[in-house]
Amino acid sequence: MEVAGAVDSYLVGEDIGKVSDMEEALEIPIMNDLIMVLGSISQSKETKVVVDFSDPEAVYENVKQATAFGMNSVVYVPRIRQETVLALSKFCEKASMGCLVAPTLSIGSILLQQAAISASFHYKNVEIVESRPNVTDFPTPDAKQIANNISNLGQLYNREDLSTDVKARGEVLGEDGVRVHSMIMPGLPSSTAVYFSRPGEVFTVKHDITDVQSLMPGLILAIRKVVRLKNLVYGLEKLL
Repeated sequence: MEVAGAVDSYLVGEDIGKVSDMEEALEIPIMNDLIMVLGSISQSKETKVVVDFSDPEAVYENVKQATAFGMNSVVYVPRIRQETVLALSKFCEKASMGCLVAPTLSIGSILLQQAAISASFHYKNVEIVESRPNVTDFPTPDAKQIANNISNLGQLYNREDLSTDVKARGEVLGEDGVRVHSMIMPGLPSSTAVYFSRPGEVFTVKHDITDVQSLMPGLILAIRKVVRLKNLVYGLEKLL
């Protein structure tokens, strides 16, 4: 894979290789005009993929522009609105162009989600404990996704204190009694743990992210897979 262009509103004119701490400059300047970049690289015959880390409000137009130049898109925007995803899905299906919208690029996070779903059929108590080193929106999208995945499966969790309003017991997500506890402490890794229990037994699945490099295997997988798609796929787990 090769970097073909870089778009941002910061460090405009700087070489993307130097900004990314690569050993050598790539002689590719950062530009703040997406259409200009897409136009300049669309002339080559190589397969091209646009990787979008932009704000949720910009995603729809970005994907439309990439599609107009015949490029697939990988979108990593954790807090993208569902109405945006639906609109993009209709657009990509009509254009027969592949797009992956990934709330997470962490393969470990996806495996945690899958393990939690498997365990949810066997336990009647579950609590989610998450931590982040700095302020973000809580509960995080990861916690909400786990709660959503193990809800509506015919199981009602934590029956013993389902109705308690004691704040120390955490926030209940959804109507099935899944509780989440969130911590913000400098120095902590970005961590998500799911505790399942029944009398005499505790089953725990946990995932820690200590460096953003952990997202790279998922990103590379997404780039390789998206070029084969002819529609929008939501969630990297569908391509694993």
